[in-house]
Amino acid sequence: MAYWLHKIISLAPVLLLAGFQAAWAETVDEVLSYQKAPYGVVFEIISSNKDELERALPRVRADMQRLRSRFPDMAIAVVSHGKEQFALTSDNESEYPETHNVVRSMVADKNVSFHVCGTFASMNNVGEEEFPDYVDVAAHGPMQIKNYVEFGYLKILVD
Repeated sequence: MAYWLHKIISLAPVLLLAGFQAAWAETVDEVLSYQKAPYGVVFEIISSNKDELERALPRVRADMQRLRSRFPDMAIAVVSHGKEQFALTSDNESEYPETHNVVRSMVADKNVSFHVCGTFASMNNVGEEEFPDYVDVAAHGPMQIKNYVEFGYLKILVD
């Protein structure tokens, strides 16, 4: 019994990594190489820099266009759960107008779900009501991503 318990414990990290890798170790190019579209893709953005969305969103938008040109009906979501999410507060719209325009356009025209992390916002004394209506404040960003992955989405980390 001890032998098998030891084997299971020693293999657990490998088994876990193998199980999770397919769900989150994806790139846009890998997804584009698929013969059949996955159910959806969730882009994860996390940074300690409030200006990061200005850099990341144009790339996400370009990647979305590439994905949708190959798989027109693919579901797409974006979860921002670092300091970059604070560029999307209503008070910061004048400082980050293009960031707000891109997110507004993604949600309205491209049928994308865009989430920020309510837990991280709360930890930084930012309330849900401080984000505009086109931004969904998820209770917990990492859990939102986990839910998407469990639903069949592939996670793409935006670096």
